[in-house]
Amino acid sequence: MQSLRLILGDPRFLGLLYCLSSGLEKKPGIYAELAPNGNSMPMDLSRATMPRRKTEFLPGQYYHLYNRGNNREKIFFERENYLFFLRRFRHYLVGNTLDVTAYCLMPNHYHFLVYLHQSDFSQKMQAFTLSYTKAMNKRYRRCGSIFQGRFQTILVDSDAYVLNLSRYIHLNPVKAGLVKRPEEWEFSSYSDYVGLRQGTLPKMENLLEQIGSAHAYQRFVSTDHILEAPGLQRLMLD
Repeated sequence: MQSLRLILGDPRFLGLLYCLSSGLEKKPGIYAELAPNGNSMPMDLSRATMPRRKTEFLPGQYYHLYNRGNNREKIFFERENYLFFLRRFRHYLVGNTLDVTAYCLMPNHYHFLVYLHQSDFSQKMQAFTLSYTKAMNKRYRRCGSIFQGRFQTILVDSDAYVLNLSRYIHLNPVKAGLVKRPEEWEFSSYSDYVGLRQGTLPKMENLLEQIGSAHAYQRFVSTDHILEAPGLQRLMLD
C-alpha cells in the first residue's frame, strides 16, 4: 500500500480526515498517515505545507472560480444541497471577501464569476469547502472527498472576458442537456439577470451597464456568439 499523507487544507483529503480523526489520539496538530505496512503513524500537520498556487489573488480583480466532484461524481444529491451550498458560500465569502457577479451550480460541478475584495480568499474558500464536505458526509453517512482537488481559479482580465464568461456560465445547463433554456435552471444567476427573479446574491450592475439592459443581456446569451475569451471552451466540466 502506498503512503497516504493527510494534509490540512487540501479538499481531496478533508472528508477522509474528518472520518479518521474521531479515532485518533487527541493531540494538537497531530493526525496520521498510513505507512507502507498499513499501520497508522502520527503526523504533525503544523509542519505540512501546500504547493503554491500559480494564480495570485489580487483585490479589485475578477476571477473565475470552479471545481467538480471527485471522480466526476455528484456534489449535490437533492435540491436542498444546492441551497445549502449557496448559504454556506454566502456565509464564508460574500461581502467582505468577494462579490458574486454570476454563478451556476451543476449536479457535479460549480462555476462562480467573482470580484475580489480581500486577499485572504484562499483561506476562506478552504474553510467553506471543509464546512460543505463535513455537512454532506454527515447528512449522507459517507466518508471521503466531495471535490476533485482544490478549487480552481482563472484571472478574468478584461470586460469582454467578464461578459463572455457570464454567458458561458449561464449556458452550462443548456449545453449539458439538463434544460432547453437557461431560465429553466433554478441554480444559476441567469433568472436574476433577465428580471425573472429578484435574488440578492449576484451583483449584476456593472455587467448590465456594460451590455445595456436585462433584455440586451437575454439577447446576447441566446445568440450564437463565439466565446472569444481564451480558455472558455475547455471549461465545460462533465
